[in-house]
Amino acid sequence: MKRLISLLVLACLCAAVTLRAQSLAKDFFVSMPDSLCPLLTKVNRADCIDFLESHMRAEVTNRLNGKSEMTALTPDYIRIRLTSVSTWQMKVLQTDTAQVICTVSTVCGPVCDSRIHFYTTRWGELPVGDFLHSLPTKDDFILPPADSTDIYLYQDLMRQADMTLLRADLSASEPTLTFTYTTPEYMEPEAGQKMAVYVRGPIVYDWSEGKFVRRESTVE
Repeated sequence: MKRLISLLVLACLCAAVTLRAQSLAKDFFVSMPDSLCPLLTKVNRADCIDFLESHMRAEVTNRLNGKSEMTALTPDYIRIRLTSVSTWQMKVLQTDTAQVICTVSTVCGPVCDSRIHFYTTRWGELPVGDFLHSLPTKDDFILPPADSTDIYLYQDLMRQADMTLLRADLSASEPTLTFTYTTPEYMEPEAGQKMAVYVRGPIVYDWSEGKFVRRESTVE
C-alpha cells in the first residue's frame, strides 16, 4: 500500500511538472519586457495566446495601429508575424542546469535576414557565442562549379554576392535552428537565378549539450 501511494504521489508530481512545461513558452512571452518587443503591449501578447488557445485567429492591433498575428504556439515555441515584412520566433531550450530562451527576429526588406538572441528565463541577455559558436558563412553554402567552362561565370557571380544574408528559423517541434542563404534574392534577378545553381540547401543546427551544433549531413 505504501509503495502504491508513493507511486501515485510521484505520478502526480510528474504530471504537475509536465503541465508546467506546457505553459512555459506562453508564460515567458507574456512576462517579456516591452523593450524587447516594443510593437506589442503585454495585453497584446496575452490576447494572442488567449485567441489561439480558443481556436481563433490570434490577430491584434499593435502599438503602431498595424496588425500583428501569432501563427504558432506550442509548449516551448512561439511565432509572431509582427508586420507584413517581419516575424519573431522564440524557443525555450534546456541546458544541464537551466532553461534558455532563444529568439529570432527576421526582417524581409525585401530579402529576409535574421538576428538571433539568447536570454535567461528572466529575460537577461546572454552572449550569443555561448550557445552558437559561429554562423554559417557564404562558403558553407556555395558549391564548386561542376565544369571548368563555368569558371568565369562562377567568379562573376561570387563577386556580385558581396553581402551574406541569412534567414534563420527555429522549429516548432524540434530543438533545431535552420539557416537559409538568401543572398541570391538580393542580386539582380537573372544573376540570382544563375547563382541558385551553386547554393546548397538549408543548414541545420541541433541543440546538443547546451548549445547549437551544426548537423553533419545536410540536404543539398
